[in-house]
Amino acid sequence: MADSYPAVSAVYSPFMPVDQELLEILACPACKTRVTLVKDGTALKCQKCSRVYPIKDDIPIMLVDEALVEP
Repeated sequence: MADSYPAVSAVYSPFMPVDQELLEILACPACKTRVTLVKDGTALKCQKCSRVYPIKDDIPIMLVDEALVEP
């Protein structure tokens, strides 16, 4: 007798959104301004100094040396 399992429907997403509570407390380490999600949730951008911090493996990399400055 074969085991039967219920069908599972899952949608794979390569990006896990940053937790809203974490997003509320994150600030740009260069100018201390709040950051916002950009690039489909793969980066955080400071509107004041235009630095974009990458999110790698669901972890925001809030290092000035890792940031790119974008217009």
